[in-house]
Amino acid sequence: MADFQTIQAGGQQIAVRKDLRVPMRDGVTLAADAYHGTEDKPRPALIAMSAYGKELQALALTTPPQRRPSPMWDGCIEAGDIARVVKEEYVHVIGDMRGTGDSGGEMIGNYNAGGVPQSQDLYDVVEWVAAQPWCDGNVGMIGISYFGSMQVLAAAERPPHLKAIFVSGGHFDFYETTYHGGIMWFMPRAAREGRGGDSGIAHTNVKSRMREVYAPDELSELVEERLRDPDVAAWPNLVHVLKYPRNREFWFDIVMNPLDGDWYEERNPINLARNIEVPVYLQIDQGRGWTVDGHVELFEVLKGPKKLDIGSYPPMQSRPWIEEHDKMFRWYEYWLKGVDNGIMDEPAVSVFVEGSRQVVTAEQWPPKEIDYQPLYLRTRHKLSREPELMGAEHAAPDGFYQPPLTVTDKVQIIGWSTDPFEEPTELIGSGAAHLFAEIDQPDTNFIMRLWDVAPDGGRRLVTTGMLKASHRELDEERTTEGDPYHPHTRAVPVEPGTIEEYVLRLYPFAATFRPGHRLLAELSNGEPPADAHNALLPPDAFHLPVGRPVTHKIYRDAAHPSRLVLPFTRRAEGA
Repeated sequence: MADFQTIQAGGQQIAVRKDLRVPMRDGVTLAADAYHGTEDKPRPALIAMSAYGKELQALALTTPPQRRPSPMWDGCIEAGDIARVVKEEYVHVIGDMRGTGDSGGEMIGNYNAGGVPQSQDLYDVVEWVAAQPWCDGNVGMIGISYFGSMQVLAAAERPPHLKAIFVSGGHFDFYETTYHGGIMWFMPRAAREGRGGDSGIAHTNVKSRMREVYAPDELSELVEERLRDPDVAAWPNLVHVLKYPRNREFWFDIVMNPLDGDWYEERNPINLARNIEVPVYLQIDQGRGWTVDGHVELFEVLKGPKKLDIGSYPPMQSRPWIEEHDKMFRWYEYWLKGVDNGIMDEPAVSVFVEGSRQVVTAEQWPPKEIDYQPLYLRTRHKLSREPELMGAEHAAPDGFYQPPLTVTDKVQIIGWSTDPFEEPTELIGSGAAHLFAEIDQPDTNFIMRLWDVAPDGGRRLVTTGMLKASHRELDEERTTEGDPYHPHTRAVPVEPGTIEEYVLRLYPFAATFRPGHRLLAELSNGEPPADAHNALLPPDAFHLPVGRPVTHKIYRDAAHPSRLVLPFTRRAEGA
């Protein structure tokens, strides 16, 4: 067992086994490093696997944790605090997925969707680690975001020695990873191209799945069709990646697939998670609602022992990632070391409520009984419990005109606000925004952000909702009050000049509005280049702007009851 080198880090001696070769069942070998204490004994192992490169993860030994908006924040250093893992008497195994870093084989498309299933490789990694003399046969996994998604894929494959997983900030619905309400999100571009605060994929042998599936002439026609979308055509990077996809293969594949369906669903972790039997701890912080949504959806699917822990704002953890380790080690102490520390005697769901800064617990999500209640958009930019009684001829619509960002830097925003709350008012759950709108183009974006506005004017983001107008189609069977479901399987252009009802899903949140505070709903078709919230996110964390000038009229009259539908807890009703 003594075949290792020794380094000093974190106030301790650490044994490092570099460049281990992990055999896959098809003969390919993956590369991994193992870190553990210097005492010659077997330990439980925590495995971290990604496409970002194990050498990048090793910077956790030498780089102090960075928070946004530090320019030294690198979103791909996500495998965890190596020194802390070793100190807690685990082996920290960090490896490169097939086709990336120092590993062999090839990766075809995002998450190797066109090649060997990543879940199969992860099964082989878990079982190989469990058989090593430095491992005692008890295996868990570690790491956030991409690493978290890999944990779900591994657990769904049911390797016998994987005893539990702890997932923080993973991405589980692969369509929703990039398209929010059908609107393209640029942050995955950073992770795949290596830009905007991310080092990106450690390209070794990665290929475009689109280029593998389609003949060159057929693919060229599909590219030209994609470029006929004026939003895509107006964005230089998208034109560039579509014309020159080499070394941007994964981002190319995403841009080429703007609709949900088999391309995203066949290896979607949400679907595969139905096979998971091992205990799962899900942790996510508020602020990026689509990620919270994914954790809630995954929690509902899981059948075995499970926890859902929704933490406080802001959403972006430090890099190297060090947060939540206390919770993680307590989880693994119970499931990997057999210590009855009481964690399974505690409620399954824990939610931090912004505003009151209280933690509420329960056995289910939402953690309290709720009533969905409307707040109607009214004249003079008000939100009210009471609907408008006048028709559009008197309650004339609100509106805004947004030119494309090729000719302006200003994002037009329109808003509606409640009066100050008179008593603490708590909301927990998802919601909906029903907007009756008329546009003068075949498409636009609707982006709504809800804010908690303090008496001094300071404000904090509560949740968001997004919908591309051409994706307005609802799945009526899956849609319920306050919880709309859009299939996103086709785009239906809007007839300019017609009034349509658009139902935006408001991502899950938990907030108490204190006395004197107001709820402000802001609507735009793009995002401000910089504001207090966006400064906390990586530089590429914005959505594709609309590439054509659009006039928006928002009707909120007796015949067109535009409204928010929000999850008021029964203990604290009122607005």
